[in-house]
Amino acid sequence: MSIESLSINKSFGGWHKQYSHQSSTLNCKMRFAIYLPPQASNGEKVPVLYWLSGLTCTDENFMQKAGAQALAAKLGVAIVAPDTSPRGDDVANDDGYDLGQGAGFYVNATQAPWNRHYQMYDYVVNELPQLIEARFPVSDKRSIAGHSMGGHGALMIALRNPERYCSVSAFSPISNPINSPWGEKAFTAYLGDNKDTWRNYDASELMTLAVEDKSIQRVPAKVDQGGADDFLVEQLKPETLEAAAAQVDYPLELNVHEGYDHSYYFIASFIGEHLAFHSKHLQG
Repeated sequence: MSIESLSINKSFGGWHKQYSHQSSTLNCKMRFAIYLPPQASNGEKVPVLYWLSGLTCTDENFMQKAGAQALAAKLGVAIVAPDTSPRGDDVANDDGYDLGQGAGFYVNATQAPWNRHYQMYDYVVNELPQLIEARFPVSDKRSIAGHSMGGHGALMIALRNPERYCSVSAFSPISNPINSPWGEKAFTAYLGDNKDTWRNYDASELMTLAVEDKSIQRVPAKVDQGGADDFLVEQLKPETLEAAAAQVDYPLELNVHEGYDHSYYFIASFIGEHLAFHSKHLQG
């Protein structure tokens, strides 16, 4: 699988690199960024934290604004940030910021015209890790995290694939998208009107499956939410996720921080705690 180097920057003794590649899953060219800590240049295979960004974002938002590289370098953890959706002139789009390019919602679309390209679930779970582990000095120890739409994606993907991830965390996730205006709009377009299929992509719904199947492995989860987030009540609904976790005694740590909003100022304030959380589970 060929990849094209787009940029490279030295950072805290490691390297931030940006690449593009032709995705067979999404049928278009995709871009991703990777931060490789100094340990990766010394012959070590380092574990990887996958970061999923939110609506309207690209791979660049987290890498440029979160301030994660210093601690990632110290902990010896690589960070991989994919784009949030397929892109290109022939890729379906919408005039709204919350549907189409920049708003893939990390699902496998089943409805035309979206199903031709919008297979972000398979891309994040399968194709991208295969590429990363084949091309870079990383191990198969993975964790996953994200913000807002990406927080939804991270929680949902970890809950559906507990054998693949050591830990999961989220900032301000869309915790119950089947009952969120953002989620309802996207899921109707991408998945159709059958709401039973929506539940397969809803973290609050998926978490309750642990009641029915005690054999399901439980991925340690950490969620941080800003108490002054404008989207808290209508879109994010962390109380639904917290209730689901309590119902099944799921290992979820959920914290609400008064005064913090939905922005990267919030993420930068607590990203160190998230990296330490993931490092503990990746290297434990």
